[in-house]
Amino acid sequence: MSVLTLRLGGPLQSWGASARFTRRTTESAPTKSGVIGMLAAAAGIERGDDDRLEPLAALRFGVRIDQPGTRVRDFQTAHHGVTGKSMPLSERFYLADAVFVAALEGDHPLLTELHAALRAPVYAPFLGRRSCPPSLPVELHLHDHGDLQDVLREEPWQASPWYRKQYRGQDEVELTVLREADEHEQNAADTLRDQPLSFAAEHRRHTLRTQVTCSVRIPNPSARHLPRHDPFDALDEESA
Repeated sequence: MSVLTLRLGGPLQSWGASARFTRRTTESAPTKSGVIGMLAAAAGIERGDDDRLEPLAALRFGVRIDQPGTRVRDFQTAHHGVTGKSMPLSERFYLADAVFVAALEGDHPLLTELHAALRAPVYAPFLGRRSCPPSLPVELHLHDHGDLQDVLREEPWQASPWYRKQYRGQDEVELTVLREADEHEQNAADTLRDQPLSFAAEHRRHTLRTQVTCSVRIPNPSARHLPRHDPFDALDEESA
């Protein structure tokens, strides 16, 4: 198996799993359906093409929370394009200043195609909503051989420099990982309706998938240990 890793970071992100009507919420981390939709768009797969979507949806998914960000709320108004009538006020939630590492495990040829598609996308990638562009290129690495959990442990920390400063006294950081369960983890896994079946505009369909929560410890590239200051050192020098 191979693993494709993505860096999902930007000023705003929004990954809705149960958004309905005028209240559009966001999960605390990217959803599988959102990331698969981004890959499908990059590869030029049209919304109603369920046959081409199926192998992408079969990829095993995981995400590491490198920088959790802050949840913010916005209110939006709109008018009907034909009648000009005011539409209901909508309440929308976003994650501000968040950074994630998403990983997808599957066959090497398919992941190679998706990696190339992200470098020259048919449709530009966005972080959950079209109004949320990424701040840096999305693709990170294509690991020819590896396991999802191992790759999420080995991928360097992607948090912003200003965020890493608060951890500069630590050689390692502990990061939360949300990933699809292995076969032996099924009984301990949570389920959520986030497995895409169709992105057809007239009838989007999702089914349940599993998810386990764990953590990984990775090296902190910003670690810097300042010398310990002991105020009695000066007294020792004088007495000597």
